[in-house]
Amino acid sequence: MREHVLLMDTTLRDGEQTQGVSFAPDEKVSIARALLHNLKVDRIEVASAGVSHGEKEAVTRIHDWAATNECLDRVEVLGFTDQRRSVDWLMSTGGRVLNLLTKGSEKHCTEQLRKTLDQHLDDIQRTVAYAHDQNLLVNVYLEDWSNGYRDSRDYVYRMVEGLVAMNIGYLMLPDTLGVMSPQEVTIAVGDMCNRFPEQDFDFHPHNDYGLATANAMAAVQSGAASIHVTLNCLGERAGNVSLAEVAVVLKDKLGVSVAIDETKIHDLSQMVENFSGKRVAANSPIIGSDVFTQTSGIHADGDRKGRLYQTELSPNRFDRQHSYALGKMSGKASLTKNLEDLGIELSEDNQRKVLQKIVEIADTKATITIEDLPFIIADILESGDYRHVELLNCSITSGYEIESTASIRVRVGDQIHKSSDSGNGGFDAFIKAIRKVLEPDSFVLPELTDFEIRIPKGGHTSALTECFISWDDNGREFKTRGVHANQVFAGINAALRMLNMKMRQDVPGGESQPLDTPE
Repeated sequence: MREHVLLMDTTLRDGEQTQGVSFAPDEKVSIARALLHNLKVDRIEVASAGVSHGEKEAVTRIHDWAATNECLDRVEVLGFTDQRRSVDWLMSTGGRVLNLLTKGSEKHCTEQLRKTLDQHLDDIQRTVAYAHDQNLLVNVYLEDWSNGYRDSRDYVYRMVEGLVAMNIGYLMLPDTLGVMSPQEVTIAVGDMCNRFPEQDFDFHPHNDYGLATANAMAAVQSGAASIHVTLNCLGERAGNVSLAEVAVVLKDKLGVSVAIDETKIHDLSQMVENFSGKRVAANSPIIGSDVFTQTSGIHADGDRKGRLYQTELSPNRFDRQHSYALGKMSGKASLTKNLEDLGIELSEDNQRKVLQKIVEIADTKATITIEDLPFIIADILESGDYRHVELLNCSITSGYEIESTASIRVRVGDQIHKSSDSGNGGFDAFIKAIRKVLEPDSFVLPELTDFEIRIPKGGHTSALTECFISWDDNGREFKTRGVHANQVFAGINAALRMLNMKMRQDVPGGESQPLDTPE
């Protein structure tokens, strides 16, 4: 096993074979620069020769940039055994390295090419010789090598013997269909490295059985010099092996050094996610949005007391942050961690109320973010302990180009009332329904003067909604806030707060200060 292993990223070539993925020239150039300059990948494979005019434009720009930044030898292009065509295409783009695709299995050679091994080697020799005449560096892919090695090792041995004599750089061993197990990789790659000790071998794993990362580990343990990877596991069918997983596993589990700047992995992952349109699963190792989030309150408590639930996979290592989810599973420790991050201090009683509110909201909103938390806190701190009016049940029905309806069950003092009405939207229907309940007692609702809805910065469509309503009560102006995952009910909560404030002021012994709440 080598002390240092190279990573060759093929996101822009093999990764682009993902169903529905096609990078524009500007996107290809941006990804290539970021891979080499920011992430510091050893080598990148950027295209297949002769694919399209747009491909040629992108590859030319990448080669121009690489030449200026003294890394042209680290940019590779897939070519074919067509003697001059692929080489001429690569030369026209200013390239320097050709990855020649050859047949690594006897079945591919005899049934697809309809040639003998000797005839195939003659074709390869002519292409390699022409490339060397143009001062190009040549690496060779043994396509379908994994099946070729299983079915006819003699064919593979003779093939490699012929290639070694051609002054090849890296010999690339693809598990083209992702059929190998770690034990099979150990045997096959180990055999190749032992049989041809002077030759450097790359291993190119696919993930059809979900074994790509384990297979990459086995290949390195058996002597492979390089592993081919992609960002976000892009690639045909189940995809290629993850760059993030391989870089971290080789370092942490095998003690092998790689050149990757780990702090840039997440940035590059997001760039490729945006350009490819292929979303990364939230629980993807290293790069997923949830992988540094603790959900259980027990875990948060253990981390707070002694980092009991943390490993070498520290978020700081990848320029990310640990977070503690807020929801049904939250405990006091989870809330405390989030309050510390926000720089907010609350009394024990208010912490209990906020935690209770979080659990209530989680029944209707699966995810509560740290951005939602200030809304919840403000809602709790402003609510007070008085509840002259309490909404027990409410159903809002809305439709397109028809009036909305509201059916409510509400407690006013010690009495339970039911009411319903329709209106121009769910909030209007609710106000009309609550007015039916209160007007028999000569209660006059203040006039609504302004209605504002907002969500936290960086929030999503599922974010908590904060509603501010401005009221005019016979010249007295005040504002109330409501918080809810549903926009209509955020407004309803703000209206309920208005009712409680007004009733509190009006009842005997109630406070007589002007109606107001902090914003």
